[in-house]
Amino acid sequence: MKSLKLVPIKTRNLFLLATCHLLLMTIASAQLLETTITVGSNPFALCWNSINNKVYCANYGSADVTVIDGSTNAVITTIAVGGWPYAIVYNQTNNKIYCANSYNNTVTVIDGERNSVITTILSEYSPEALGYNPTDNKVYCADFSGNVMVIDGLTNQVIITIMVGSWPYSLVYNSINNKVYCANHWSDNVTVIDGATDSVITTVPVGNYPYNLVYNSNNNKVYCANYVSNNVTVIDGTTNNVITAIPAGIYPYALVYNPTNNKVYCANHINNVMVFDGTIDSVIATIPVGDFPYALVYNLTNNKIYCANNGDSTITVINGATDSVIVTIQVEDEPCAFAWNSIQNRTYVANYLSSSISVIRDVTGIEEDEIATPSARNDFVVYPNPARSFLATRLPYSADRQTIKIFDVSGKLIREIASPPKADRNDGAVKILLKGINPGIYFLRLGKETKKFLVVK
Repeated sequence: MKSLKLVPIKTRNLFLLATCHLLLMTIASAQLLETTITVGSNPFALCWNSINNKVYCANYGSADVTVIDGSTNAVITTIAVGGWPYAIVYNQTNNKIYCANSYNNTVTVIDGERNSVITTILSEYSPEALGYNPTDNKVYCADFSGNVMVIDGLTNQVIITIMVGSWPYSLVYNSINNKVYCANHWSDNVTVIDGATDSVITTVPVGNYPYNLVYNSNNNKVYCANYVSNNVTVIDGTTNNVITAIPAGIYPYALVYNPTNNKVYCANHINNVMVFDGTIDSVIATIPVGDFPYALVYNLTNNKIYCANNGDSTITVINGATDSVIVTIQVEDEPCAFAWNSIQNRTYVANYLSSSISVIRDVTGIEEDEIATPSARNDFVVYPNPARSFLATRLPYSADRQTIKIFDVSGKLIREIASPPKADRNDGAVKILLKGINPGIYFLRLGKETKKFLVVK
C-alpha cells in the first residue's frame, strides 16, 4: 500500500487574533468571517452545487462527505463514502456529485437533490483527481496507477480507461476545443485527451513535478505549475504546443484564473503569489502572502482572489484589478481547499486539522433575492431572471459596440456576444438565446459591470 499523501502538516501553536481586531479588520474591507462549521475529520476537498445551493466537503479522515446548506450554513447531513476521500467535483448537467476515495479505489456518486448515494464506481488504484466535461457530460477520474477513467454523467457507467503518465495529479477542461488535460506528476508531462472521442491527442513535456493546471478561456491556453522547476508552462489550447515557460517563485503549486482582467495567479509555497498577464504571459506582480500558500479561488462577483495559507492558518484576500492585498483573515488550523458560493457570495475554507469550515462573506456582493428589471436608461440590467430560453439585457445608453461575455460559476467563458450599435437597439435591449447553456448560475459581464442570472429548463 502506498504511503498516505496529505496536506503537508507543520507543528506549531495556533495564532489567534483578538476578536475585536478581527472584526474591525474584516468589516473595514467588506470581508466578514461569518461562521465556522464543524464537519468530519480532516476536510480536504470542497465543491458547490449551484442548482440546490449546497456545499459538499470531503472529509479525508472520517471517510464521509458533509452536506451544507448554502443559504443558512447549517449542516444538512453527512454521507458515508469510501476511505480517504481525496477529490470532489460537481456535475451541473445531472445534478450529481462525484467523490474520489483514494484508499478503497472507488468513486461515490451522490444525488444533489436527495443527498443520497446513487452508486459506487470501482477504479484501478487510488483515485486522486476529478474533472468534468460539460459538453459531453462526462466525468474524468485520474488514479495513481497512471490511468484516467471516463464516466458517463448520465448513466454513471465507465466508458473507457485511458493510459496517461506516471501519477496523474490534476485535470482541467478546455471548453473551446473540448479537450481534457492531465498533469502527470512523476513523468513531467501533460496528457491531452479529446473530449469527444476520449482518445489521447498528444503528450506535452513540461517542467519537473507538474502539480496543478488552470485554463485561460480568453486566450485558450492551459497553464501548468511545475513544482521543482519553479516555473509555469503555458500550452496553446488549439495546437497543443508549448508557448513559453514563465519563471515562478519557489515551489509553485496552486493556480487560478481571473477572467475579468485576464490574469493567472500562481501560489508559490515559499510565501507569495505571482501574477501573470494572460495575453503576453509575463509576470506583472508578486504579492506577499502568508506562510505556505496552498490553495486559490476566484470570486467573479467582486473580482477578488482568496489564498489559503496553510502554514499560518490565514486567508489573504487580493484585489483582482490592482493585485494588492485587501485584508488577511485568521481562520482555523491548516486551510487547504476552497469553494465559492456565488448566490450568497460566500467563500468556504476547509481547515484540515481543525475539522471545520470557515465561511467568509463578502458583504458587498450581489444577494440571492436581487432580481434585475428594466429601469433607468443608463442601467445595465438582465431579465427575465430566472431565464429559460433567452436572456434580455438592457445596456446603458453610453455602451456602444462592446462585447457581452457570459461566464459560468467557475469563471469559464461560455459565450461572447457583440452588442449592436446604439442606433440598432430597441430602447437599449439586446436578446441573447440560451440554447446549449445548461441550467445553473451564470454571470453576464459588460465592461467592468457584472450581473448574475439563473438558467432554468
